[in-house]
Amino acid sequence: MTIEFDFKRLRPSRLRMRRIQTKKRRRLLAGGIFIGLAALAVFLFLSAKTTPPPPTTLKGLPSETKDAEYRMIEGKVGAGETLFESLSDKKIPVRWIELIITKLQPHLDFKKMKGGSYRVFVDDREELAKFVYEEGPVEIYEVAKDGTDFVAQRVNVPLEKQLVKVTGEIQSSLFEAMETAGEQDSLTLAFAEILAWEIDFYMDVREGDQFKIVVEKRVKEKEFIDYGTIHAVTYAGQEKNITGIRYRDDYYDENGRSLKRAFLKSPLRFNRISSRFSRSRRHPILGGLRPHYGVDYAAPVGTPVWAVGDGKVVLCGWNGGYGKQVVLRHMNGYMTHYGHLSRFGPGIRNGTQVEQKQVIGYVGSTGLSTGPHLDYRLEKDSQFRNPLKETFPTGIPITQGEMDVFLKRRDEVFAWLRGDSGPSQGSVSSAQRKTVER
Repeated sequence: MTIEFDFKRLRPSRLRMRRIQTKKRRRLLAGGIFIGLAALAVFLFLSAKTTPPPPTTLKGLPSETKDAEYRMIEGKVGAGETLFESLSDKKIPVRWIELIITKLQPHLDFKKMKGGSYRVFVDDREELAKFVYEEGPVEIYEVAKDGTDFVAQRVNVPLEKQLVKVTGEIQSSLFEAMETAGEQDSLTLAFAEILAWEIDFYMDVREGDQFKIVVEKRVKEKEFIDYGTIHAVTYAGQEKNITGIRYRDDYYDENGRSLKRAFLKSPLRFNRISSRFSRSRRHPILGGLRPHYGVDYAAPVGTPVWAVGDGKVVLCGWNGGYGKQVVLRHMNGYMTHYGHLSRFGPGIRNGTQVEQKQVIGYVGSTGLSTGPHLDYRLEKDSQFRNPLKETFPTGIPITQGEMDVFLKRRDEVFAWLRGDSGPSQGSVSSAQRKTVER
């Protein structure tokens, strides 16, 4: 018996099955889309009600950028390295580096840069927002965006000003005594310059001499930065007692006479004397006993030599055994001689007018010299004089019209020096504390 299938009848049933499956797929897809949209709506609704956390900000950014988030890149400029090289090593884009250097050029001498640290602030768009360079504790510069351009400026660093009293006693030298008191060489030099017309710190200093200084110190967050104004000094020595009181940017003794005189005691700051004044000494090169009418100041080659007083250059050039020499003519018949120089000061030539403490040359060893030193001589009325013992006229006194104001200032300073009021040794008077900007 043979069974025959009618394939034509089967075709419609298969088509119906396909239609049913297609409808099911469409229903599932529509349901999935609906559920996804519903989940998205719920998420957006909940997100709108949730307060986002505040963005992270970096301390030190200007107020207008505090609401933005920054990435910070830190670095240092090492010895012998340039800022360009250091930034390049940090993968900072060249266009940023060129912008930073261009903006800082009016404020920084890149040729004299001795190193420092920096911070680069990058915004969320990976663009430069700010650059900060710290050359030192108070030498801080920044390049920050101001509108559409970048602006560079030096940052004002708040410093605390403290008025203190420093005391010390000479054991071997003023430098050693100041160091024992916990102070730095810069204060030693400033103290010596105030008394440069009164005391020769090569000749007059003796063991047991005592000094006091009332001086301002500037500090940043308890870190010492530098010294400010010196308000008063005293020096009690075996040779003499000197008081210096600051009044209107100058220093006067207790009677109101200026400490400044026509001549300094020596033409250098602090250097040991290799040969003192003598009318008879054995010449180190020529031999035999020869008069030496000056004072030799041993000092490194290149040490600046100052004019001891106002005057006019009457000789600037080579002068036999004196080598390179400058001779100045001063008032009242005085002349001063500076020999064995390595070179002359800027603008120094015959006929030049010079002022006291102006650099006229630099220590050397030219001419008949066994080593670097300054041969300094003082001449008056064609006769050489001992510069260490010469007495010069006293300074100009304060006018009578200002004497009462000066005396009040003097009494205030004396109270500080005695310790009756104001600063005390090693402490800071709270009444004298101020905040200043450098």
